[in-house]
Amino acid sequence: MSDTPARLLKLLSLLQTPREWPGSELAERLGVSPRTIRRDVDRLRELGYPVRATMGAVGGYRLAAGKAMPPLLLDDEEAVAIVVGLRMAAGTPVDGMEEASVRALAKLEQVLPSRLRHRVAAPAAVLVSMPTGNGPNVDPQNLTVLAGAAANRERLRFAYQTGDGSETRRLVEPYRLVVAARRWYLLAYDNDRDDWRTFRVDRISDPRPTGVRVPPREPPEQDEAAFITDRLYSSVPTYEVLATLRLPAGQVAQRLGIAPDDVQPIDEHSCRLHGRADTLEWLASRLLMLGCEFQVHEPPELLAYLRAAGARAVRAAGGLDGTGRLPAEDRDVSTAPGGGVGVPPT
Repeated sequence: MSDTPARLLKLLSLLQTPREWPGSELAERLGVSPRTIRRDVDRLRELGYPVRATMGAVGGYRLAAGKAMPPLLLDDEEAVAIVVGLRMAAGTPVDGMEEASVRALAKLEQVLPSRLRHRVAAPAAVLVSMPTGNGPNVDPQNLTVLAGAAANRERLRFAYQTGDGSETRRLVEPYRLVVAARRWYLLAYDNDRDDWRTFRVDRISDPRPTGVRVPPREPPEQDEAAFITDRLYSSVPTYEVLATLRLPAGQVAQRLGIAPDDVQPIDEHSCRLHGRADTLEWLASRLLMLGCEFQVHEPPELLAYLRAAGARAVRAAGGLDGTGRLPAEDRDVSTAPGGGVGVPPT
């Protein structure tokens, strides 16, 4: 192989396989001398690739972990596997990984050779993911189109279903994809309405880049997630919860995945929660899953929901004793002082 750049790329591809490569074997694969392999290894090191060499009969070359991840060279099978995996991760997001999955997916699909696109589309058409219950599923292909248009600052057309079920067509300048309130949202400048808008991605269909690139606009706020969250709470019914929890504030914020500002410590063993959510079911389930005693002060709808759920739980567990009261071992968990609802540790 006389073409030095092509040979270096082939050598790098071989070294990215997790094994030791004897210099003689590399030379045979690339059709060059061991001396040329040594020179090529030096060139890769100058480019920042940490190629390590070991001596001895079983020694050879291998690519080690460095300070930064170098560009990866993938064969066809590896590229297809990664794209399919990222699509599944984007469609059923892992907490904290949603946006990274979409960014990586957009980069890969942009450079994916045409011969591989049908191989990627085939498994995507038949793979089914079980719903997680954390929010509506979105089409990963739509996510990559939106992410690509935002990255390229390209105007985008799509069909959109509004909250009342009506269908509209939108022309927008996509800016950011944000995960908030267990859903994907697109923050974009709506050209027809001459203002910033947020769109639920699960209601977007048939997104099509127009090919028209536009200069970047000044964002409505520096914190895109906060902007979208404020828009959501101003446009849909929400519940403000106020509760006292028998759990340290740091553990509550971590387990609920909320901002630390929503939890105020009372002492080292308890805290006060003040937050918002869009459904009573989600609020109740998250509080119960904390596995600690708690007292709900607001809203009254949540108190009623917990009492009804508690009554169903009592009936499912065998009902009341002959006096119409809870069994003796459970009498300390029915209510909490001050009119709130108390729940025992699980």
